[in-house]
Amino acid sequence: MGHRITTQSRGHGGPTYRAPSHRYKAALKHLGRAGETISYKIIDIEHDPARHTPIALVDVPDGENTYVLVTEGMGIGDVLTWGADAEIRNGNTLPLQEIPTGSSVCNIEAYPNDGGKFVRASGVQATVTDKMEGRVAVRMPSGSTKWFNGQCRATIGIVAGGGRSEKPFVKAGKKYHKMKNTASNWPRVRGFAMNVIDHPFGGGGHQHAGRPKTVSRGTSPGRKVGHIAARRTGRR
Repeated sequence: MGHRITTQSRGHGGPTYRAPSHRYKAALKHLGRAGETISYKIIDIEHDPARHTPIALVDVPDGENTYVLVTEGMGIGDVLTWGADAEIRNGNTLPLQEIPTGSSVCNIEAYPNDGGKFVRASGVQATVTDKMEGRVAVRMPSGSTKWFNGQCRATIGIVAGGGRSEKPFVKAGKKYHKMKNTASNWPRVRGFAMNVIDHPFGGGGHQHAGRPKTVSRGTSPGRKVGHIAARRTGRR
């Protein structure tokens, strides 16, 4: 009987594959509710271990201060506005149907009032491309077009922290601390380099798969590695 492979362990769950959310500062969501317009002032820009983009601490007059996602160009002292009546400018958050076509947006809601789900990584942006009958088309960072409810809110601008990936890690220790804050097991060992009981691709006189890399969708979990349910095989 072979050992459990990493894919099986991850599916089983556990502390190793669970994101350390106790280290994160806040769950960043759009402020306010639909139908109201509110403005808050940025009082500090901080680092959050949960993400690669900086976050802003905003002043909430009638409650505790909270954190929000910020766009490039925003700084301490700037005022952010949420609501349908907000001005069309960098950093403000409006319903997609109120944002002009061609505008760059980020932190888009999947459903109205869910707080923001899409386009939140550092340096990314989406573009409003079309509007039709209460729906708005947005070209995502991947290049694909996705339709949203016109009431879904989005922030105008590009997520701050762009260019992060251009700086190399240089040291394994830097990479270690980065991966420590993610829901992953690092470093990752290649299946080729394992023993035959540890992975379907392990063993042999030299490092090679030793079997077809394409497996069917219904393959048992212990064999589900490589190209799973590939659309085609062989040379083009």
